Amino acid sequence: MSCELCSAEGATRFFAVVGGPEEAGVQICDTCQTQIEGELEPDHWRCLASSMWSQEPAVQVLATRLLARLATYDWARDLADQLWLDDETRAWADNEASGGGHVDSNGAALAAGDNVVLIKDLPVKGAGFTAKRGTAVRGISLVQDNPEHIEGRVEGQRIVILTKFVKKK
Repeated sequence: MSCELCSAEGATRFFAVVGGPEEAGVQICDTCQTQIEGELEPDHWRCLASSMWSQEPAVQVLATRLLARLATYDWARDLADQLWLDDETRAWADNEASGGGHVDSNGAALAAGDNVVLIKDLPVKGAGFTAKRGTAVRGISLVQDNPEHIEGRVEGQRIVILTKFVKKK
């Protein structure tokens, strides 16, 4: 069997792609799994130029997440810009609900597009207003680099909010 990411022939194993349908995953080689769980070797991942077009949503999601991790390289950013995902698959790719994912003040997992409520008055630096407790923030975005931050629109301003000050609606 061949790896669904790099097309290497040989033994593969199931790799779960979290944040979407239960039991979703891909068959990958040991090299890909070792790198996904550790440090990415950029030259190995040039294979994403072809695997990102797979018909399997789990492969598309994993390729999208890997390209985001490789965003410091021009070629990876170019590939990510070319990639088109339907809304459901894009939400899955953005919903990386693994152990260190985004959670609200009660420990509930947050996903891109969720609605939350502020549980504390928050002064908004640079905007000159205070976001009041009980304010609903609709359609949040997750800050990929930091699981403690989300983005949302309050009083017409797009702001960064700490997850410990929100609860999922």
